[in-house]
Amino acid sequence: MAMDDVTTAGTARWPRWIVYAGALFGAGGPILAIAMAVATGAGMLGWETSLGALRPLLFVSIAGFVLSLIGLIVIFFKKQPGAAKWAVLGAVLSTAFLIYAGIWINQMGSVPPIHDVTTDLTNPPEFEELSLRADNREIVPDGGRPELAAVDEAMRWRLWHAEAYSDIQPIIVPLSVPDTVEAARQLIEDRGWEIASVDPVAGRVEATEAVSLYRFKDDVVLRITPNPDGEGSVVNMRSVSRVGVSDLGVNADRIRAFLRDLSETTAS
Repeated sequence: MAMDDVTTAGTARWPRWIVYAGALFGAGGPILAIAMAVATGAGMLGWETSLGALRPLLFVSIAGFVLSLIGLIVIFFKKQPGAAKWAVLGAVLSTAFLIYAGIWINQMGSVPPIHDVTTDLTNPPEFEELSLRADNREIVPDGGRPELAAVDEAMRWRLWHAEAYSDIQPIIVPLSVPDTVEAARQLIEDRGWEIASVDPVAGRVEATEAVSLYRFKDDVVLRITPNPDGEGSVVNMRSVSRVGVSDLGVNADRIRAFLRDLSETTAS
């Protein structure tokens, strides 16, 4: 074989190697992340392991994106469209994963680093059937803010909470305590949460929701009391994540949505 033929063959092969590597890395990152999330949700893998793998998998996806982009450029100039589908696959999947990660990181930066949200900061509803996590107030970061570093974790939690979630307040509904408990129970069942206890006399409901592919469990308690200022009942709610430091705003969103629906349901 002449030297020119060898050079031509080598030139034809090396772009394909780049394209295939880009597809492998670009698709491998998100596929592995999803597989580990599902394994965590199924109880086969610890959440620390699956979440800890996200950072290196992001770098794998970045490498896949870069290689796929290079591959597309080479394919364009070398006019080798046969491998284009693999380069596009790597570029698209890696881009989707990186966009998702960017949204996740942005969300983390937009909410306080807490995982316990309630309508009553002074006297949060207490769990009786479910157990509050042991380290609930031991991992509240100060976010590099001197005024938060100067106080203990409980006060730090209150300050974060008051600053970010001042809109989360108890609601007053026109029903009696037992009827409000029943309305809350029905809403919980409609949402597919796992009910831990329902006590119409004490005005207490406890339940658990599993969220995302990881099936992280968040515990919820409602405290329903007679309205001291007139008819109806006062509903306080608390939502706490069992694991992690920041909840990415999930608990606050859950309380807002649930109390909004409960208010509409009881009003009708």
